[in-house]
Amino acid sequence: MDRGPVLVDTNVIIESHRVNSWRALAGGYRVETVEECVAETQAGASRRRPAQRIDGTALRDSPSALHTVTNVERAELVLRKQDIALDIGEESLWAHALSRDDAWILCGPDRASLRCGIRLGYRNRLVSLERLITDAGHRPQVPLRPAYTRQWLQTALVELVLAEGLN
Repeated sequence: MDRGPVLVDTNVIIESHRVNSWRALAGGYRVETVEECVAETQAGASRRRPAQRIDGTALRDSPSALHTVTNVERAELVLRKQDIALDIGEESLWAHALSRDDAWILCGPDRASLRCGIRLGYRNRLVSLERLITDAGHRPQVPLRPAYTRQWLQTALVELVLAEGLN
């Protein structure tokens, strides 16, 4: 797999920490995210078990880049995504992605986010966490939840493409 920038959403950050794969992911790729996704990782942290809490300061230092999204970037996404409801982290990540001209890929299992990627013509840039950490040479001791696997992503993409009426 190309080792271009990997844009990750909140869910991927949390899951990769849960299975102790964040270091492998951040070490194997130029992992990038947006401020809103980092903030979302801290929401509800007090309700998580201590082993599943993510140090916000350390997280801000670990991706290759942490981006701030402008209102202009958000407006561009709103015009293009039409009626897809994204949460603030995913909306910010997609707004940032659309502002780029490099060969980024995006990792995030939320179905609305996947639908957005398909509708915007970026289906080939959507990747599973399982693929990323496997290609980075890491095998987590704890199994990934189903939504982070290659098989789940492949099935979800087929279903969403059909729902969108695309080929």
